[in-house]
Amino acid sequence: MTDTTKKGARAVDVDATQAVEDYVKAIYSLQHGTDEPVSNSALAERMGVTPGSASAMAKKLAGAGLVDHVRYRGVVLTPLGRRLALEVLRHHRLLELYLSEAFGMPWDQVHAEAEVLEHVLSEQLEELIAAKLGDPTVDPHGDPIPSRDGSIDEPPTSSLAELQPGDTALFLRVSDSNPEMLRYLAERDIRPGQTVQVRDRQPFGGPLFVRIAERDHALGGALARAMRVRPA
Repeated sequence: MTDTTKKGARAVDVDATQAVEDYVKAIYSLQHGTDEPVSNSALAERMGVTPGSASAMAKKLAGAGLVDHVRYRGVVLTPLGRRLALEVLRHHRLLELYLSEAFGMPWDQVHAEAEVLEHVLSEQLEELIAAKLGDPTVDPHGDPIPSRDGSIDEPPTSSLAELQPGDTALFLRVSDSNPEMLRYLAERDIRPGQTVQVRDRQPFGGPLFVRIAERDHALGGALARAMRVRPA
């Protein structure tokens, strides 16, 4: 599919190409949890393009009413842009869960497949998948699935890396962007929904020693930062 390919009917009345959908989703992710604008350099890095390409797309998004420019600082999603981003995320996360549950696809593989399918999923098929899954609220990685009306329930979380020895927390979600991390967790039967007890930690970004599901594990600093928890 090329960037100029038009999509089928969307819950959001926007004539968006695949590239537009990818960019608003990226901006949503970069802007998430803050009201700060997303800089052109950050957007270019996330999308793996040159700053010039990112700037050109930002102008296109602004012309479509999907972002507002904040002078010298970057862009922020408009309400319409946020709604489109959440619609794409709903498709993506429903697809991840469906691929996992219906086909038994490992959770480290569903992200790449959903990245492609999210752009061509019709609203009718989205509804059938949601109904088949029982209108789920989270995907296989614990990420919340936006609702039909474009709302999303995202309770505050902390990074596991922020916890101290003696702390106990509930493991809620993990980034799906690194398949190797997901495979590492799966091989050790570590999944969202489990209780984590921090036993010890090494300084200077060293590993955390934790107990999960009655087993002890050493988790590297990067992995601990990617795991989101709710302190008990």
